[in-house]
Amino acid sequence: QVQLVESGGGSMQSGGSLRLSCAASRLPVNYYHIGWFRQAPGKEREFVSCIGARDGTTSYEDSVKGRFVISRDTSKNTVYLQMNNLKREDTAAYYCAADGGILGRTCSSSSGEYEHWGQGTQVTVSS
Repeated sequence: QVQLVESGGGSMQSGGSLRLSCAASRLPVNYYHIGWFRQAPGKEREFVSCIGARDGTTSYEDSVKGRFVISRDTSKNTVYLQMNNLKREDTAAYYCAADGGILGRTCSSSSGEYEHWGQGTQVTVSS
């Protein structure tokens, strides 16, 4: 069955970096839009970044622009989220998700468009 497995989370001080990985099974990452979302305690899940299926077009939430970079390695069927200059407000559980409805549109910031989700990986940033 389709599976998305996140890894790379952990604890980091402000200003540090982490790279999250989203390894996909039975789901070619260049045939799906792949998104990263995060959810902090007591808050709703929010969009972080996504990468488009065909041309790899990327999109970022405003607060992470210039700090986070999404990329993919099709040989490893994995999507990455490089997170630099981490801030306390980046503390959250991070989830990757896949959207197979790619025809005619770019990757979406709406979680409702994504039908496959990973189990999440925790990122904790301290000052």
